[in-house]
Amino acid sequence: MTAHANGRRRAPTIHDVAREAGVSRGTVSRFLNGGHHVSPAAGRAVQAAIRRTGYVVNRHARSLSTGRSDSVAFLLTEPQEKLFEDPNFNVLLRGCTENLARHDIPLLLMLAASDADRRRLTRYLTAGHVDGVLLVSSHSGDPVAAELRAAGMPLVACGKPMGLGARVSYVAADDRDGARELVRHLVDRGRRRIGMITGPLDLPGGTDRLAGYREVLTEAGLPYDTALVAEGDYGRASGERAACRLLRRAPNLDAVFVASDLMAQGVVNALHQYGRSVPGDIAVGGFDDSPTATAASPSRASAPRWSVCSSPRSPARTPRG
Repeated sequence: MTAHANGRRRAPTIHDVAREAGVSRGTVSRFLNGGHHVSPAAGRAVQAAIRRTGYVVNRHARSLSTGRSDSVAFLLTEPQEKLFEDPNFNVLLRGCTENLARHDIPLLLMLAASDADRRRLTRYLTAGHVDGVLLVSSHSGDPVAAELRAAGMPLVACGKPMGLGARVSYVAADDRDGARELVRHLVDRGRRRIGMITGPLDLPGGTDRLAGYREVLTEAGLPYDTALVAEGDYGRASGERAACRLLRRAPNLDAVFVASDLMAQGVVNALHQYGRSVPGDIAVGGFDDSPTATAASPSRASAPRWSVCSSPRSPARTPRG
């Protein structure tokens, strides 16, 4: 830092870095913008000067000159409370933040729970305030992904956006195969009245996990009964409510495949309230492989037959039995 005439300390500038490194301002500028046409020796000198002076890039000034914001938005189109309840959102947020930090790129968290929120944030994002968007949880009929794509905004979705398919880049678990592995795990252990609590059926994860469940029942010669299926919203409370509905419809259940670990925790709570033992009376399998699975009672570590287990997010990993 450099002292001003009024006694306040001035932040170091690119000129200070150039003077300290013994190179031109243009060389420092080229180094900061990718290192093109900068010799290795000059690059090392600039790096050392940045450390000694404590120089930090003025992102506002850079944005004016490059037309880029050097920031990325993490857009969650879910109610705010889900960010804090569902551990998967926190895992995604932490992973994105850590990886962008390696490139000195800040991540802006944005929550769009209502149509008004979505319209407001879409206007903001497409106005050039960020360089890209990580879109999390795009329900069927949600126009955000299509609008961002139409505006030319670089976009990656978490989960396959319904209705857009290959037109939007996305990263997703193999939901169908993960569901197949877990339901097959239950069938192989002699369970025959296997219910399912799905996720939202306007999300690909909800429909694909249900499809995997149905396929394994068919392969095992077991009937698919809609009375054994209840829809949830991936939250703990919805799992508890759905379990109560299933028990009223089919009191002779001997297993439940639950489309998220958080809902599975609610299912176990409901079964205990109904006086059903886990895994003695009813086996419970969740999906996510999240820390929530180990917080269940019995946990994966204490269940003698691993009946409270978690299906993996990756098809390469197999539920333990």
